Amino acid sequence: MGVRKRRTKTNYNRIVDVEWGKIFDKYNVLKEVNKTGYFNITSKQINEFKEARLMTKFDFEDNLPDLFYDNDLSILPITRGSYIIGKFNAYEPLKYNNKIETKKVSFPSWIQSIDYKNLYSESAVLNCANVTNILQDVLGEELVQTISGRMSSSSFEFKIKSIDNNYKEIKINNSQCEIDGGYESINKLMIVEAKNSITKDFLIRQLYYPYRLWEKKVKKVIVPVFLTYSNDIYSFFIYKFKDPNIYNSLELVEQKNYIIQEDEIELNDILNILYNVKFVEEPKIPFPQADTFERVIDLLGILVEIDEISIDDISLNYAFNKRQAQYYSRAAMYLGLAENVNRGTVQLSKLGRSIMSKRGKHKNLSIAKCILSHKTFNDVMRKYIEKYEPLTKEEVSKIMQSNNLFGIDSINTYERRAQTVRAWVDWILDLQR
Repeated sequence: MGVRKRRTKTNYNRIVDVEWGKIFDKYNVLKEVNKTGYFNITSKQINEFKEARLMTKFDFEDNLPDLFYDNDLSILPITRGSYIIGKFNAYEPLKYNNKIETKKVSFPSWIQSIDYKNLYSESAVLNCANVTNILQDVLGEELVQTISGRMSSSSFEFKIKSIDNNYKEIKINNSQCEIDGGYESINKLMIVEAKNSITKDFLIRQLYYPYRLWEKKVKKVIVPVFLTYSNDIYSFFIYKFKDPNIYNSLELVEQKNYIIQEDEIELNDILNILYNVKFVEEPKIPFPQADTFERVIDLLGILVEIDEISIDDISLNYAFNKRQAQYYSRAAMYLGLAENVNRGTVQLSKLGRSIMSKRGKHKNLSIAKCILSHKTFNDVMRKYIEKYEPLTKEEVSKIMQSNNLFGIDSINTYERRAQTVRAWVDWILDLQR
């Protein structure tokens, strides 16, 4: 597999790294893994250094401590009080197919207890997907919710692929697993793991342990589904396990995208902002380096739910690594939508809270207005409209240089930041669905 790129670490990640380093030293973990292929460790042993619950929560590969990441290690629970460490392929890459059609659905007009344009928790996302019959469409049958929350995994055995393509057999005995939502129809039971942001991978265990639990308990087809909700789009990844006894036999069957229909944004809405917005003074904040604008939206959504959060906690609990958490929080601050509370802690600004309380069309147009109030982005979009085609990085870089941006002092940096400008302009134009 080779040595992977070193990641920027949060303060919390560094604490976890240090404590795992002590554990590895005390118990000769690497030596034992290299000798036998695995190492079993108990919660009690981990708790000697730091709470095991916090030391073992790595939903995304980027969350792994350096000792794990750099040595191709993963950790899985095997009982309620013990774990196994080994060179396992525990994560599944997630590749979004942006060419598939996004299906539009209606929101029931009589429902008042769900604000479908302000969904900032996984449970709210699933509740909304349920009442709009999105989940029913995903499964293809009428359904009802039957299970959710934490439960015992029961006992089972499985094989997991190692990085050398060999398989290790693992025994699970009443480990804890959690299901965000379980939905049952006449013929099927759909198990859903939900995240309220886009991500590049996920921990297969979050689907596999519940799958193995329920495929023994019900005589129905178990349908494992991973859901991400970002930028108002529900993306469902529908899987199957080709061999129930093999952890890595996960196979993507289909991806389905949905959005709740409302007043649509038209080009004239965007042009009205473009040509009438008042420019703001360029802030004394590093010019954004954030090529996926949907991630800015994800971060703003997190801040709605949590009020204020440290960069460390963004990286620890969500699908952001440290560098992304820094870049995207600065991007939100650049737009005036977020602000520093203390060093390393951010919250929504008054403007950001006002905008994020709006519904779809008005929220997105308000964010577009924040972007286009910066002369560089406005100039690039005007040129884009004039040419009726995207600008090259070189063309964007020249426009940026003419606007004397803060903190950029080389042509190479201008050209790197030009990608962010192009991506944000594309995001605005793509609002016309």
